[in-house]
Amino acid sequence: MEVSVCMPGRLARLVGAVITVLVMTAATTTLTAGPASAGSYSAPLRTAISQLPVATEVRTGYDRSLFPHWKDADGDCQNTRQEVLIAESSVSPTFTSSSRCTVATGRWFSYYDRVTWTAASDVDIDHMVALAEAWDSGARNWTTSRRQSFANDLGDRRSLVAVTDNVNQSKGDQDPSTWLPTHDRCRYIHEWTAVKIRWGLTVDSAEKNALSAQGAQCTNVTLSVTTI
Repeated sequence: MEVSVCMPGRLARLVGAVITVLVMTAATTTLTAGPASAGSYSAPLRTAISQLPVATEVRTGYDRSLFPHWKDADGDCQNTRQEVLIAESSVSPTFTSSSRCTVATGRWFSYYDRVTWTAASDVDIDHMVALAEAWDSGARNWTTSRRQSFANDLGDRRSLVAVTDNVNQSKGDQDPSTWLPTHDRCRYIHEWTAVKIRWGLTVDSAEKNALSAQGAQCTNVTLSVTTI
């Protein structure tokens, strides 16, 4: 915008200098702005699936150690695995020692196969979206700190789930195009989609087709996520 104002040369130069400083400050603020804070997402399940970005998966460079997991974030001696076991047990858990660091028994319902367990050793904590799958879907571009946050995500109950150990092992790092639980598949699709959206991960074509096909058979409930 050009403004024509009659003023003494010295004053004009001063005003011009002030305007230049303001413009440069604004530009600097834009360029040095920090990362966006957590946001929110809400849409019907089928809409959410349709909006997942599609990209080719890349496994190159993956190593499980790149996702430091089972950390004790709050320093109470209970790592992420123990925190999930405690949170998902339907009875008060017991511990292996008086320090209450490691869970021994409780009561966990594995919805993948609808089996209940009382010994913690029979239960795995499944990363809903496996670490390798996350790497393939965009986590390879993250910092180690962000990958650690993903691997220990206690901020959304859908990210980590207690399930029968051998069922979790049969799932491995597969996505829904090659593996779905025997039971409660709509819940699984809902939770898988929520985690992908929460962490800004992509899907490949086969994965999206499987999600869409299964989602069409599910109640089109609203999916709400706090994104990171």
